[in-house]
Amino acid sequence: MIAAIVLFSTWILLGIPAALIAIPWTLISRDIRPLYGCGITVVRIGLRIAGIRVRTEGREHLDLRQAYIFLSNHVSNLDPPILIPVLPQRVSVFLKRSLMKIPILGYGMRLAGFIPVDRDGRVESAKESADAAMRVLAGGISVLSFVEGTRSRDGRLQPFKKGPFYVAMDTDAPVVPVSIYGTETMMKKGSFRVFPGTAHVTFHTPIIPRDYATREDLMDDVRTAIASGLPEWMRA
Repeated sequence: MIAAIVLFSTWILLGIPAALIAIPWTLISRDIRPLYGCGITVVRIGLRIAGIRVRTEGREHLDLRQAYIFLSNHVSNLDPPILIPVLPQRVSVFLKRSLMKIPILGYGMRLAGFIPVDRDGRVESAKESADAAMRVLAGGISVLSFVEGTRSRDGRLQPFKKGPFYVAMDTDAPVVPVSIYGTETMMKKGSFRVFPGTAHVTFHTPIIPRDYATREDLMDDVRTAIASGLPEWMRA
Protein backbone atom coordinates (compact mmCIF):
# COMPACT_ATOMS: atom_id res chain seq x y z
CA MET A 1 0.00 0.00 0.00
CA ILE A 2 2.97 2.31 0.62
CA ALA A 3 3.92 2.22 -3.07
CA ALA A 4 0.39 3.28 -4.04
CA ILE A 5 0.42 6.20 -1.59
CA VAL A 6 3.84 7.30 -2.84
CA LEU A 7 2.83 6.99 -6.50
CA PHE A 8 -0.48 8.83 -6.35
CA SER A 9 0.79 11.47 -3.91
CA THR A 10 3.71 12.26 -6.21
CA TRP A 11 1.43 12.56 -9.23
CA ILE A 12 -0.95 14.87 -7.35
CA LEU A 13 1.70 17.04 -5.67
CA LEU A 14 3.67 17.51 -8.89
CA GLY A 15 0.85 17.22 -11.40
CA ILE A 16 -1.45 19.97 -10.13
CA PRO A 17 1.18 22.77 -10.11
CA ALA A 18 2.51 21.59 -13.48
CA ALA A 19 -1.00 21.63 -14.95
CA LEU A 20 -1.79 25.07 -13.53
CA ILE A 21 1.23 26.42 -15.41
CA ALA A 22 1.22 24.30 -18.55
CA ILE A 23 -2.51 24.40 -19.36
CA PRO A 24 -2.76 28.22 -19.54
CA TRP A 25 0.44 28.29 -21.59
CA THR A 26 -1.08 25.77 -23.99
CA LEU A 27 -4.23 27.87 -24.36
CA ILE A 28 -2.15 30.97 -25.08
CA SER A 29 0.48 29.45 -27.35
CA ARG A 30 -1.67 26.73 -28.96
CA ASP A 31 1.35 24.46 -28.49
CA ILE A 32 0.55 21.22 -26.68
CA ARG A 33 4.16 20.06 -26.40
CA PRO A 34 5.02 21.73 -23.06
CA LEU A 35 1.88 20.31 -21.43
CA TYR A 36 2.51 16.85 -22.86
CA GLY A 37 6.16 16.99 -21.76
CA CYS A 38 5.23 18.06 -18.22
CA GLY A 39 2.74 15.23 -17.95
CA ILE A 40 5.26 12.63 -19.11
CA THR A 41 7.89 13.94 -16.67
CA VAL A 42 5.51 13.83 -13.69
CA VAL A 43 4.46 10.27 -14.56
CA ARG A 44 8.06 9.10 -14.85
CA ILE A 45 9.06 10.65 -11.51
CA GLY A 46 6.11 9.02 -9.74
CA LEU A 47 6.91 5.58 -11.16
CA ARG A 48 10.58 5.86 -10.23
CA ILE A 49 9.90 6.95 -6.64
CA ALA A 50 7.34 4.12 -6.24
CA GLY A 51 9.96 1.56 -7.26
CA ILE A 52 8.47 0.73 -10.65
CA ARG A 53 11.09 0.03 -13.31
CA VAL A 54 10.52 -0.30 -17.05
CA ARG A 55 12.55 -2.41 -19.46
CA THR A 56 11.97 -1.87 -23.18
CA GLU A 57 12.97 -3.77 -26.31
CA GLY A 58 12.53 -3.07 -30.01
CA ARG A 59 12.52 0.74 -30.11
CA GLU A 60 15.18 0.51 -32.82
CA HIS A 61 12.44 -0.73 -35.18
CA LEU A 62 10.72 2.67 -35.13
CA ASP A 63 11.17 5.76 -37.31
CA LEU A 64 10.70 8.96 -35.29
CA ARG A 65 9.37 10.73 -38.40
CA GLN A 66 6.54 8.23 -38.89
CA ALA A 67 3.08 8.25 -37.30
CA TYR A 68 2.13 4.78 -36.10
CA ILE A 69 -0.84 2.92 -34.69
CA PHE A 70 0.47 1.26 -31.52
CA LEU A 71 -1.66 -1.73 -30.50
CA SER A 72 -0.99 -3.23 -27.07
CA ASN A 73 -2.41 -5.86 -24.75
CA HIS A 74 -3.79 -4.60 -21.43
CA VAL A 75 -3.34 -6.22 -18.01
CA SER A 76 -3.30 -3.36 -15.48
CA ASN A 77 -4.24 0.26 -14.85
CA LEU A 78 -0.48 0.88 -14.73
CA ASP A 79 -0.14 0.04 -18.43
CA PRO A 80 -0.92 3.55 -19.80
CA PRO A 81 1.38 5.51 -17.44
CA ILE A 82 4.15 2.97 -18.05
CA LEU A 83 3.73 2.64 -21.81
CA ILE A 84 3.07 6.23 -22.93
CA PRO A 85 6.35 7.68 -21.57
CA VAL A 86 8.45 5.04 -23.38
CA LEU A 87 6.82 5.61 -26.76
CA PRO A 88 9.31 7.41 -29.02
CA GLN A 89 6.96 10.26 -29.94
CA ARG A 90 3.81 12.04 -28.83
CA VAL A 91 0.69 9.91 -29.09
CA SER A 92 -3.05 10.27 -28.84
CA VAL A 93 -4.75 7.55 -26.81
CA PHE A 94 -8.12 5.83 -27.04
CA LEU A 95 -9.65 6.02 -23.55
CA LYS A 96 -13.01 5.82 -21.80
CA ARG A 97 -14.99 9.03 -22.13
CA SER A 98 -15.61 9.05 -18.36
CA LEU A 99 -11.89 9.70 -17.76
CA MET A 100 -12.28 13.02 -19.56
CA LYS A 101 -14.47 14.16 -16.64
CA ILE A 102 -11.64 13.97 -14.07
CA PRO A 103 -10.89 17.55 -12.93
CA ILE A 104 -7.73 19.08 -14.44
CA LEU A 105 -6.47 15.71 -15.75
CA GLY A 106 -9.46 15.26 -18.04
CA TYR A 107 -9.11 18.78 -19.40
CA GLY A 108 -5.43 18.20 -20.06
CA MET A 109 -6.22 14.99 -21.94
CA ARG A 110 -8.74 16.82 -24.09
CA LEU A 111 -6.13 19.47 -24.92
CA ALA A 112 -3.67 16.68 -25.80
CA GLY A 113 -6.14 15.34 -28.36
CA PHE A 114 -6.85 12.03 -26.64
CA ILE A 115 -9.72 10.13 -28.25
CA PRO A 116 -12.80 9.42 -26.08
CA VAL A 117 -14.49 6.05 -26.54
CA ASP A 118 -18.08 5.23 -25.64
CA ARG A 119 -18.71 1.61 -24.68
CA ASP A 120 -22.39 1.74 -25.61
CA GLY A 121 -22.02 -0.62 -28.57
CA ARG A 122 -23.49 1.89 -31.03
CA VAL A 123 -22.07 1.99 -34.56
CA GLU A 124 -22.21 5.80 -34.48
CA SER A 125 -20.00 5.92 -31.39
CA ALA A 126 -17.43 3.60 -32.91
CA LYS A 127 -17.37 5.62 -36.14
CA GLU A 128 -16.91 8.87 -34.21
CA SER A 129 -13.85 7.47 -32.42
CA ALA A 130 -12.44 6.02 -35.65
CA ASP A 131 -12.87 9.35 -37.47
CA ALA A 132 -11.07 11.15 -34.62
CA ALA A 133 -8.17 8.67 -34.85
CA MET A 134 -7.90 9.23 -38.59
CA ARG A 135 -7.69 12.99 -38.09
CA VAL A 136 -4.93 12.52 -35.51
CA LEU A 137 -2.92 10.28 -37.84
CA ALA A 138 -3.41 12.72 -40.73
CA GLY A 139 -1.82 15.38 -38.51
CA GLY A 140 1.31 13.26 -38.06
CA ILE A 141 0.53 12.13 -34.50
CA SER A 142 0.65 8.46 -33.52
CA VAL A 143 -2.28 6.65 -31.90
CA LEU A 144 -2.22 4.13 -29.04
CA SER A 145 -4.98 1.62 -28.45
CA PHE A 146 -5.25 -1.20 -25.93
CA VAL A 147 -6.67 -3.50 -28.52
CA GLU A 148 -8.56 -5.86 -26.18
CA GLY A 149 -10.78 -2.92 -25.20
CA THR A 150 -10.44 -3.49 -21.46
CA ARG A 151 -8.02 -5.00 -18.95
CA SER A 152 -7.64 -8.76 -18.83
CA ARG A 153 -8.84 -10.14 -15.49
CA ASP A 154 -6.31 -12.99 -15.41
CA GLY A 155 -3.52 -11.57 -17.58
CA ARG A 156 -4.27 -13.83 -20.54
CA LEU A 157 -4.68 -12.31 -23.99
CA GLN A 158 -8.35 -11.61 -24.79
CA PRO A 159 -10.20 -11.25 -28.12
CA PHE A 160 -9.37 -8.05 -29.99
CA LYS A 161 -11.74 -5.20 -30.81
CA LYS A 162 -12.13 -4.53 -34.52
CA GLY A 163 -12.16 -0.70 -34.44
CA PRO A 164 -8.38 -0.07 -34.58
CA PHE A 165 -8.07 -2.44 -37.53
CA TYR A 166 -10.68 -0.50 -39.51
CA VAL A 167 -8.58 2.63 -38.89
CA ALA A 168 -5.41 0.81 -39.93
CA MET A 169 -6.88 -0.51 -43.17
CA ASP A 170 -8.45 2.85 -44.06
CA THR A 171 -5.32 4.94 -43.37
CA ASP A 172 -2.59 2.37 -44.16
CA ALA A 173 -0.68 3.76 -41.16
CA PRO A 174 1.97 1.26 -40.00
CA VAL A 175 0.82 -0.85 -37.07
CA VAL A 176 3.25 -1.54 -34.22
CA PRO A 177 2.25 -4.49 -32.01
CA VAL A 178 3.28 -3.91 -28.39
CA SER A 179 3.60 -6.53 -25.64
CA ILE A 180 3.49 -5.50 -21.99
CA TYR A 181 3.70 -7.71 -18.93
CA GLY A 182 4.81 -7.51 -15.31
CA THR A 183 2.19 -4.89 -14.49
CA GLU A 184 -0.41 -7.61 -13.85
CA THR A 185 1.27 -8.30 -10.49
CA MET A 186 2.00 -4.65 -9.65
CA MET A 187 -1.61 -3.46 -9.81
CA LYS A 188 -4.33 -6.06 -10.29
CA LYS A 189 -7.70 -5.36 -11.84
CA GLY A 190 -10.18 -4.13 -9.24
CA SER A 191 -7.49 -3.10 -6.76
CA PHE A 192 -5.79 0.18 -5.90
CA ARG A 193 -2.83 -1.55 -4.28
CA VAL A 194 0.47 -0.97 -6.07
CA PHE A 195 3.61 -3.07 -5.67
CA PRO A 196 7.13 -2.22 -6.84
CA GLY A 197 8.45 -4.30 -9.70
CA THR A 198 9.62 -4.36 -13.30
CA ALA A 199 7.39 -3.86 -16.33
CA HIS A 200 8.53 -5.35 -19.64
CA VAL A 201 7.57 -3.60 -22.89
CA THR A 202 8.41 -4.96 -26.35
CA PHE A 203 7.90 -3.03 -29.59
CA HIS A 204 7.60 -5.41 -32.53
CA THR A 205 8.49 -4.74 -36.16
CA PRO A 206 5.90 -2.42 -37.80
CA ILE A 207 3.26 -4.12 -39.93
CA ILE A 208 1.98 -2.49 -43.13
CA PRO A 209 -1.82 -2.87 -43.52
CA ARG A 210 -1.76 -2.76 -47.34
CA ASP A 211 0.16 -6.05 -47.30
CA TYR A 212 -3.01 -7.79 -46.07
CA ALA A 213 -6.05 -8.74 -48.10
CA THR A 214 -8.45 -8.57 -45.16
CA ARG A 215 -8.79 -6.93 -41.77
CA GLU A 216 -8.95 -10.37 -40.17
CA ASP A 217 -5.57 -11.35 -41.62
CA LEU A 218 -4.04 -8.18 -40.22
CA MET A 219 -5.64 -8.84 -36.83
CA ASP A 220 -4.25 -12.39 -36.75
CA ASP A 221 -0.69 -11.24 -37.41
CA VAL A 222 -0.90 -8.47 -34.80
CA ARG A 223 -2.17 -10.98 -32.25
CA THR A 224 0.65 -13.40 -33.10
CA ALA A 225 3.23 -10.64 -32.67
CA ILE A 226 1.85 -9.42 -29.33
CA ALA A 227 1.63 -12.98 -28.01
CA SER A 228 5.24 -13.68 -29.01
CA GLY A 229 6.43 -11.04 -26.53
CA LEU A 230 4.43 -12.39 -23.58
CA PRO A 231 5.14 -15.24 -21.16
CA GLU A 232 3.68 -18.54 -22.33
CA TRP A 233 0.83 -18.54 -19.79
CA MET A 234 -0.46 -15.17 -21.03
CA ARG A 235 -0.77 -16.18 -24.70
CA ALA A 236 -4.06 -18.12 -24.45
